[in-house]
Amino acid sequence: AMPFLPCLKKKKSPVPLGRSVFQKHTPPSQQNYQALLETCLKNKTLFTDDNFPAHISSIGTGALLKKLPRNLQWKRPHALHRSPVFYAANRKQLDLCQGLVENCWFLAALEALTFHQDILAAVVPQNQSFERKYAGIFHFRFWHFGEWVDVVVDDRLPVNEAGELVFVSSVYKNVFWGALLEKAYAKLYGSYEDLQIGQVSEALVDFTGGVNIRIKLAAAPPDLWDILTRATYSRSLMGCQTHLGDYFPSVSLPCIQTTKVLKNGLVAGHAYTVTGIRKVTCRYGPENLVRLRNPWGKIEWKGDWSDSSYKWELLSPKEKILLRKKKEDGEFWMSLRDFKIHFVDLMICKLTPDLMSKEDGKKWMYSLKSGRWVKGSTARGSLGFCNGTFWMNPQYWLNVLPVEDSKKSSGSCNVVISLMQKHSSKHRNRAPHFFIGFSLYKYQESNRKLPPAFFTRHQPVNKHQVFLDEREVTHDFHLEPGVYVIVPSTLEPQQESEFILRVFSRKHVLRFLFFYILKEIVDRYEGKIWEDFFTKHFEQVGNPEINAVQLQRILNNISWRNFQSFRLSFSLDDCQGILALLDLNATGTLSIQEFRVLWKRLLFYLEVFQKKDTSRSGKLDLVELHAAVQETGISLSNEVCNLMAIRYGDPDLKISFESFVCFMLRVEIMGEAFRNLTQDGKGIYLRESE
Repeated sequence: AMPFLPCLKKKKSPVPLGRSVFQKHTPPSQQNYQALLETCLKNKTLFTDDNFPAHISSIGTGALLKKLPRNLQWKRPHALHRSPVFYAANRKQLDLCQGLVENCWFLAALEALTFHQDILAAVVPQNQSFERKYAGIFHFRFWHFGEWVDVVVDDRLPVNEAGELVFVSSVYKNVFWGALLEKAYAKLYGSYEDLQIGQVSEALVDFTGGVNIRIKLAAAPPDLWDILTRATYSRSLMGCQTHLGDYFPSVSLPCIQTTKVLKNGLVAGHAYTVTGIRKVTCRYGPENLVRLRNPWGKIEWKGDWSDSSYKWELLSPKEKILLRKKKEDGEFWMSLRDFKIHFVDLMICKLTPDLMSKEDGKKWMYSLKSGRWVKGSTARGSLGFCNGTFWMNPQYWLNVLPVEDSKKSSGSCNVVISLMQKHSSKHRNRAPHFFIGFSLYKYQESNRKLPPAFFTRHQPVNKHQVFLDEREVTHDFHLEPGVYVIVPSTLEPQQESEFILRVFSRKHVLRFLFFYILKEIVDRYEGKIWEDFFTKHFEQVGNPEINAVQLQRILNNISWRNFQSFRLSFSLDDCQGILALLDLNATGTLSIQEFRVLWKRLLFYLEVFQKKDTSRSGKLDLVELHAAVQETGISLSNEVCNLMAIRYGDPDLKISFESFVCFMLRVEIMGEAFRNLTQDGKGIYLRESE
């Protein structure tokens, strides 16, 4: 795993105990910027944000507090400068200075953003000012786990006694957009202290919603220069990081507390922005150069092609004048060869992930699915850990479709798959990341969950799965058109988290394979029982379709030879309800195929019911019902479970097997209907008939 910035790998801390199994990730509560602004203007008051107060709690609780100056105050920009400006559009460079928070990763991503003014304007709405319609309120937009969120802040900023900003500030002391953006980002993730540790790749995605490609420079592909060229001349943002390494005594700087400056001028364990590339012609031949910027705005590379290097004398006077800047501004050139030696990772964030496919300009599709690993059911871990239960992890069906206009003769399609885990805590750095990854399998059948035996007989397409303790894991594939199944998982079992799965390609279909675990029970019992059953019931019926009355008679006369002394008593009302759920073609009857679906579910539900009916009373109480639902792999909130007990239970809220069947069928089929109708995984729009 890539080390976290600034200089230390994130320390693991225990996950808090007592979290509800069904606790959902809650996005930050969005305040309505326009409504709040209008209210403040109408009342002639300045906005104060109670959700992120001007208080020490917004800064944090740990080590950052020790760095704070005495007599910390919170002041608005009008109290700090005669004529504050929100954003200076004429500034070509970022010109921001890092403060006490060691968030060079955030600033390096922000620098990359300034090369795309349209993307920057989406994150930093430009129609904000300290003059026109000023009410002490500002807002910014971030991509947060699959959706764009609008984060509102007031403009009270922490300063020292001299009135200097404690955190991010601008070289131009009257410009405040950087300080306010940092405050909004701190609010999104819990506190300023939560920005202490991070990765350039995370901030790049938060600013764009794009997809990250990470290139390990020690094992860089031979066409690295081509990749850099395509990234530079397309909509990409690039950042990189130096080795942690041994470093030399600290140098005191105005913007930072301590630094790790190497003899060559680079900072150890530090994030930089890639700001450009250039192929130059020297007397001995061509040389590929990379331009980088230190987000501190100072401290530069001292090797070949640095500002004072002799190498510039090898160029024509015109090229030298055009490229060389003898200015201590943090920006410098270095050769591609040195870049690969002195930097660990190159992160490229692409808004359309056609970077690696050499098919720039073509339209790509994007699909997003939300999911969850639940302890005891779907949190089964990786193949090496799960002891035969890997198949119970969530599964996603992916159909990769051929593209007619593709230039590729091989017929393979470029597919980028990204798995991102969600924070369970309001504070991004308080809960450690799990090691996450995914397996990709080629599959023939188009609509069934992969059975347990499949995983013992088949190798995944990505034979060497990589599990990283990072927020997001992304892989680039070249796949033949066809059907695949993606199985996202944590490395170790019983680790509970929500996640989002994103797939990018020229053309595909992605959907969730519903979790009806039929287990080995179907394999063990189905064959002989089904033959006997079919002979007894369906051959007696002239037309092999059964109505509610016939269904009641059949179900209540089943001889459960593998579950002795178990007699069923479905009412006609139960059977009409079952029929309404399973009768997909609305004929008022069940076909053999539809009945077989019911039959498989009955076998499975009966095993679950008997397993969880610990009191052997023939009924499930509320606790047993919760356990039974969890055993099926379905996530239901306690409230929904309780409501279902009221709807399907007896006066004592006890659930019979017949009621359990009706209840589970409804939950499964309504869940399937929701997934088929939803566009975004969050809600559905229904026409009157639906």
